[in-house]
Amino acid sequence: MGTIVATVFLAVFVVLVVAVAIRSVRIVPQATAAIVERFGRYHRTMNAGLNVITPFIDRVRPLIDLREQVISFPVQPVITMDNLVVGIDTIIYCQVTDPRAATYEISSYLTGVEQLTLTTLRNVVGGMDLETTLTSRDQINSVLRTELDDATGKWGLRVSRVELRAIEPPASIQDSMEKQMRADRDKRAAILSAEGSKQSAILTAEGERQAAVLRARGESEAVALRAEGEAKATAARARGQAEAITTVFQAIHDGNPDQYMQMLPQIAQGDANKVWIVPSEISRALEGIGSFFGVPRDAVAEPDGDDAATTATPMPAATRVPAATPVPPPTAVPPSLAVPPPVTEVRPVTEVPPNGAEPPADGDASVRYLPRP
Repeated sequence: MGTIVATVFLAVFVVLVVAVAIRSVRIVPQATAAIVERFGRYHRTMNAGLNVITPFIDRVRPLIDLREQVISFPVQPVITMDNLVVGIDTIIYCQVTDPRAATYEISSYLTGVEQLTLTTLRNVVGGMDLETTLTSRDQINSVLRTELDDATGKWGLRVSRVELRAIEPPASIQDSMEKQMRADRDKRAAILSAEGSKQSAILTAEGERQAAVLRARGESEAVALRAEGEAKATAARARGQAEAITTVFQAIHDGNPDQYMQMLPQIAQGDANKVWIVPSEISRALEGIGSFFGVPRDAVAEPDGDDAATTATPMPAATRVPAATPVPPPTAVPPSLAVPPPVTEVRPVTEVPPNGAEPPADGDASVRYLPRP
């Protein structure tokens, strides 16, 4: 009987020791902390790892997450300075830095952060109008982070970042804003279209002006080149005519026409010679040479009446040589080469007047009477 009691007592003692050992050892996960209370008061903070407590005396509170937490709040209605209600959705990034303060300084730090964010947001947005609120998110975020960090420092929290996820104005305001935005876009489009048309007209006019200038310049250069070509052609023709005249003059000199002219009186002395002809080529050549050297064409007798059939064809007027064309210096014409009037017909007369005498009154003015030598 006594052995059975001893065995039971030993078993109970072993179970009690195992239970005490189990309750005395606590394992805290990484990035968490635990608050230990002894007889209802704060005793110490257990960090990550293996920790030993006194069973039945120490009590461990729930674990506290030491990681940075993302707290998202529902849309909160906020009134702006121009009395418009907008809904603002906020996200806060915070982290517990002091587990003891987060446990004993506030009952629920999450609820405290939410209410503090709402009051601070209403205070900040209430001093702005709608347009400023929509365009000043960075400013609102900075003010909220500063205010929350200062207020939650005694709670053992650190607010690292505050973001406004959405700002929703009323539907009527959104419609008005869309209309205004559409009107502004239409205005900018009309301005850009007008600017484009203006620039296009300017560029078109500039292109036409440059084209007209280039066209006029091309026509001017073409006229100048054409005139220069014509001048060169005229000069070349004049030089050719001058060379031709010089060649004819030299050919006449080389042909010795004096001998033929001196033989004319001897030919006329013959009684059997009724009519004799002076070659018209010689008279025409001498006429051209005489006109070239300034001998008046009036010196040549013009036949009329019945003698017109025997008149030599007059030589065309000499071509005037341009001033720019070099002309060979005039050569003195000897008396023997003086251009006499063309003799087309010689008629015998009963008495030939002496040298220098006038022809008979009944003679024809177009007939040249040669004196006897």
